[in-house]
Amino acid sequence: MSAPDAMPPANSDTPARPDWPEAARITLPDEAATDAFAARLAPLLGPGDTLLLSGALGAGKTHLARALIRSRLVSPDELVPSPSFTLVQTYDTPNGVEIWHADLYRLADGAEVSELGLEEALSDAICLIEWPDRLGRAWPATAVQLHLERMIDDTRTAHLFSPEGSALTQRLLSAMRP
Repeated sequence: MSAPDAMPPANSDTPARPDWPEAARITLPDEAATDAFAARLAPLLGPGDTLLLSGALGAGKTHLARALIRSRLVSPDELVPSPSFTLVQTYDTPNGVEIWHADLYRLADGAEVSELGLEEALSDAICLIEWPDRLGRAWPATAVQLHLERMIDDTRTAHLFSPEGSALTQRLLSAMRP
């Protein structure tokens, strides 16, 4: 398991980045491009897959997660609330795969994660985890990180970081091309 070398203070908007190499990156010029990217990612994810979503406040983590979830649900107009206050939202998809969307920004201690039930979900659900640095050093071994960076012109760049030889990364690379 690899985790960031130094953990930012709780409730910092400075995300931790792993020591994993960058596998790919894509520029997302607007919300429509982000939605299209999420729609390309969604069918590539299956039970046990975890996307660690990082980036500063306003980078687009929640927008990307919500667009991905909507693309897996029956109705693309279905309400997908942010988990900012509930910490976790779960969704049942038509094919029976559960999606867990977690926003860990408000956690002060990685030990609080066990109270959310997230550890069990990692093995049989699709997990989208915002602010993964709050997990401490307990990052899922098979996870990949999508780091969103907001550029000066308000475009976003999504960077895919992953451990060497990641099977999930190999599946996601096709979505990294517009």
